[in-house]
Amino acid sequence: MNTIIRATWQEMARRKMLLITLVLTALFLAVFWFIADTVALPGGGAASDLIGQFARRSAILSLGFFFGGFVVAFLAIFSSFSVISGEAEQGVLQAVLTRPIPRWKWYVGRWIGYVSLIGTYALLLYVCIVAITGVHAGFNRHAGDNVSSLLLFLAAVPALVSLSMLGSCLFSGIGNGVFVTMMYGAGWLGGMVEKVRGVLPVEPDVQATLSRIGALLSLVMPGDGLNRRMQYVLTQGAGETIPFLTGGNPPSNAFIVYALIYTVFAFGLGLWLFKRKDF
Repeated sequence: MNTIIRATWQEMARRKMLLITLVLTALFLAVFWFIADTVALPGGGAASDLIGQFARRSAILSLGFFFGGFVVAFLAIFSSFSVISGEAEQGVLQAVLTRPIPRWKWYVGRWIGYVSLIGTYALLLYVCIVAITGVHAGFNRHAGDNVSSLLLFLAAVPALVSLSMLGSCLFSGIGNGVFVTMMYGAGWLGGMVEKVRGVLPVEPDVQATLSRIGALLSLVMPGDGLNRRMQYVLTQGAGETIPFLTGGNPPSNAFIVYALIYTVFAFGLGLWLFKRKDF
């Protein structure tokens, strides 16, 4: 299994996908540094203006993780969307599986390879965004909140990889890329409906309907919901100052449990289909 994990890392390095992502991320962090410096109060905010400092810190975090959630999601999707169907079409998978390697070890090795590498990238991105925010606007969240938000940010990676590998057992490479992207887009749309419903001048019953629609769409792919909960933990609701990015009610603890069950189910179903699939 270790060989499969290393092969997954080498494949991502060979395709230069991770290198391109790192270069573009460095460019984003440079722009984000400038934005954070512009938004932050002079000198990091005076003690007499703690409310303004807190609001600016929340705004900077929201802007940073709005991008961070997207880049982590698309890196996870486009790294693994053709891992099974694509290699089967090229004949690579048939050559590998003729060796005495249990199918489950190949599948689990691939999954660990993608999750570990993309998770490491997500960890570095999280640290950079929080560090830049800390330099320009201060960052005084408790260690428990910081760890919880980090775990929520990382939790989207195995969910996306599990769904992508499951789809690769069912669809062609391009078809699966479209499928997983649309699933993530549906979850993002659900979060967006939840964010804007509170600022729309509509009746309470209409707001309740929008809330139900947003919740149902968020269940399709919980990656964006985990990101919204992570931002709420970091800002403790101050993100309401940017309704377009972080408005609405944050996902509940039950949603987090659902996201874990979603990930395990997608992983288990994908493994089961892969073991029964003819190549």
